[in-house]
Amino acid sequence: MIHTTQPKLHRLFHSCTTLSVAILLLLTPAMAQTAASPPPPILLGTAWYPEQWPESRWEADLALMQKADIHMVRVGEFAWSRMEPSEGQYDFDWLERAIAAAARHGIYTVLGTPTAAPPAWLTQKYPETLRVDEQGHRAEHGNRQQFNFANPKYHEFARDIAERMAKRFGHNPYVLGWQIDNEYAEVSFDPATRAQFQQWLKARYDTLDNLNARWTTAYWSQTYSDWSQIPIESTYGNPGLLLNWMRFVSDTWRSYQKNQLEVIRANADARQFITTNMMGWFDGFDHYTVAQDLDLAAWDDYVGQGHLDPAKNGAAHDLTRGFKGKNFWVMETQPGSVNWADINNSLDKGEVRAMAWHDVGHGADTVSYWQWRSALNGQEEYHGTLVGPDGTPVPLYSEVEQIGREFAKAGPALVGTTPNSEVAILHSYDSRWAINWQRHNKDYDPVKEIISYYGPLRAISQSIDIVAPTASLSQYKLVVAPGLNVLSEAAARNLIAYVRQGGHLVLGQRSGMKNNDNGLQTQRQPGPLVDLLGGRVEQYYALVHPVPVEGGWGSGQDQLWAELLSTKAADVQVLERYGKSNGWLDGQPAAITRQVGKGRITYIGIWPDDQLMSAAAKWMVEVSGVKPALGPVPQGVEVDPRYGNHHTVFILVNFSKSQQTVSLPSAMQDVLNGGSTNSVNLPAYGVGVLSQQH
Repeated sequence: MIHTTQPKLHRLFHSCTTLSVAILLLLTPAMAQTAASPPPPILLGTAWYPEQWPESRWEADLALMQKADIHMVRVGEFAWSRMEPSEGQYDFDWLERAIAAAARHGIYTVLGTPTAAPPAWLTQKYPETLRVDEQGHRAEHGNRQQFNFANPKYHEFARDIAERMAKRFGHNPYVLGWQIDNEYAEVSFDPATRAQFQQWLKARYDTLDNLNARWTTAYWSQTYSDWSQIPIESTYGNPGLLLNWMRFVSDTWRSYQKNQLEVIRANADARQFITTNMMGWFDGFDHYTVAQDLDLAAWDDYVGQGHLDPAKNGAAHDLTRGFKGKNFWVMETQPGSVNWADINNSLDKGEVRAMAWHDVGHGADTVSYWQWRSALNGQEEYHGTLVGPDGTPVPLYSEVEQIGREFAKAGPALVGTTPNSEVAILHSYDSRWAINWQRHNKDYDPVKEIISYYGPLRAISQSIDIVAPTASLSQYKLVVAPGLNVLSEAAARNLIAYVRQGGHLVLGQRSGMKNNDNGLQTQRQPGPLVDLLGGRVEQYYALVHPVPVEGGWGSGQDQLWAELLSTKAADVQVLERYGKSNGWLDGQPAAITRQVGKGRITYIGIWPDDQLMSAAAKWMVEVSGVKPALGPVPQGVEVDPRYGNHHTVFILVNFSKSQQTVSLPSAMQDVLNGGSTNSVNLPAYGVGVLSQQH
């Protein structure tokens, strides 16, 4: 039934809606409960699109989900044209029936607001709601994310549909929470958005004199005499302009999100969480800015071509966990394969299960597959699924069924547990953007730089947090900052206090070079930390060929980048020196360290090769007093501890290609198989879940 909400019929509509919902609740006993039983603590889920299929098919799909111990479906995030088939006419009855049908199978719903895919009637009648690319071309209907994220008219429509959904489903006991939109990404470069950016700059800098001074616009005669002269630049322009455009984009996405979040919160139960699905290492906006208003962080975990890289994927998990400082959801992950990579290979047998437990080990409380069943048409026909277009399971279904059984078995042990680390890596979108705009070496990838530290450090410590430079650091014995290129005054104060309070700060190459306006620090690197370090970077060199280095960590090669360090204080220790190379670097310090009271600060001016980085990581951990959570394990076996009030759960995943045996430091409870054990045998992609009482 399609309802109209024209003003004269508003009261009648409200009465009819209330009556229809009441009748529906009477006819559906599961939905008539005032409260649903709590969902399992570790959820297995999938993206379900009931609007794409006849209702006669729903029961068969939901029965197959129930059989696989799937307890969550995400619904609605692309269904705007079904919810509002024409302007001012709404149909949510089908969605209510879908939620009720899922509930009868013990399946809870996360509702997605459908604003990532506006209907044709909206963008046709209001073309200003369509985004414009950098070349001035306006997007057209027929894809997704064609909307203008800064357009007030689009905000109006987005707020309306979100509010109506919240009023209808905000108290539904089987709706767990809300996902706003889907994978924020595309921005608009239209004149109105540019005007908003100029006003944003005016609010930030107050006067043009201030902006001109802080951006050094005297360079190339860039000086502005009117706010309207300031352009949008996204790839090559004044570094201050580039950085502030990305900050404006981040604030605008936050505003876009709050526009919907506010009306959902006003009309929904407090128990219903609000999130959005982010994309790991995607840097199209500052995720710390956008996540601050959400109840929990979530991300879409895809491998694409190839196979799971535990370090890169694990770091993305830990990055996401750091947005809110607590457990997160994997809202989407690939069931075997994707459709958008250069080669869309399928993950190996057992790899999907290993990946799911890898997710949980890093703090995911939900793992949800995209998608349930192959769409019969559309741009993603070839994407992996759990059920084929004929409605029967694909081979991977049995592996997901095993994951569901194991999640159900391990849930009671995992409830209330979370990762807890002695090591943190600092991550900054400002710094990543700044380096990417001016790499100076085409192969200098700031994400690869972070992972080059993360991999060996986590292999030893067995748990790492990834947090912002201004986050509280008092709980960490070791804090590592690779490529902290943009160092604000607030971040510098935070790091200085951390060292003086007894922590060990390790700065990686290119750290402390820029100020908060993406301009060069008036001091050499690492800027405000020079006095604390007792040394500085005298010069940096992009490398065509690797440079030899040697010292306390052993001999190896510096790749991509070299910084010539000097020591100013007598108590600075040189850890590594350069070998013969370009003459300037020969014999000069490549890594230095200094003890400051009970704390320590270290600067690494090289991009070490794998062997040398492993040795450096071992030194960092030992000198900082960091202890591995479980103890030594065979190479290729990942240890993922999750801590509760009275026990610790260790998730072990074997990412090597051969069987491995892990000897435990003491007897532990085998959560998946039962009984007590002193060792675990893990085949390739094997998983062990062990519980130890405190």
